[in-house]
Amino acid sequence: MRLDGRDCTEVRPLTFELSPVRHPYGSTLVRMGETHVLCTVSVQEGVPRWQQGSGKGWLTAEYALLPASTHTRTGREHISGGRAQEIRRLIGRSLRRAVALTLLGERTLIVDCDVLQADGGTRTASINGGYVAVALAVQRLIAEGVVPPEALLPPVAAISVGVVDGQIFSDLAYTEDSSAQVDLNVVVDAAGDFIEVQGTAEGAPIPRGMLNALLDVAADGARDVLRIQREALACAGIAR
Repeated sequence: MRLDGRDCTEVRPLTFELSPVRHPYGSTLVRMGETHVLCTVSVQEGVPRWQQGSGKGWLTAEYALLPASTHTRTGREHISGGRAQEIRRLIGRSLRRAVALTLLGERTLIVDCDVLQADGGTRTASINGGYVAVALAVQRLIAEGVVPPEALLPPVAAISVGVVDGQIFSDLAYTEDSSAQVDLNVVVDAAGDFIEVQGTAEGAPIPRGMLNALLDVAADGARDVLRIQREALACAGIAR
């Protein structure tokens, strides 16, 4: 039993508040335990220069820890640091698997993920909430007749898994993540296939059998996330 009462492989309580802000094409406030992230999607006409003339769209992501989101204030000068850049790229790569870029036309979806409160798993929460916000944005484009229904693909989900004191945990909170001997961030598609696996062994190397076990636990946790994403989007009339 963990400090928050969860079983070892249990995902934290996960909710999506749909459209909490007015102006973006899509938005959600995702809560994974005590990690809260506001995800918004803006639509911009045009694509990066290297893709102009292709007829294809693009999706890019931004990520930031807001100053009061952590135990000690995060200075605004660190918002665009190297860690944030790496997480932005991860979010963008993951969410581009959820949109048929060839059907977007030459327009760009900009996903902004702002961490309001951090307690571990901010990048996985951003991906999970990012998909829901993207789905709302693309659904609006579909309703406007701008893109076809096939532009929105099935969901992607992300989960962290790790080894703490020799035990595999799913969806690590900060106290677990900070003491983990192994830490993975795993992104999967709706079929359960892996989009990305980021992993680090803090001490000894990861045995192959342990890595396989971690991926199995991650796949189980991601299925829970996918189910909750679909349930949330069903409330908006979106089935994927």
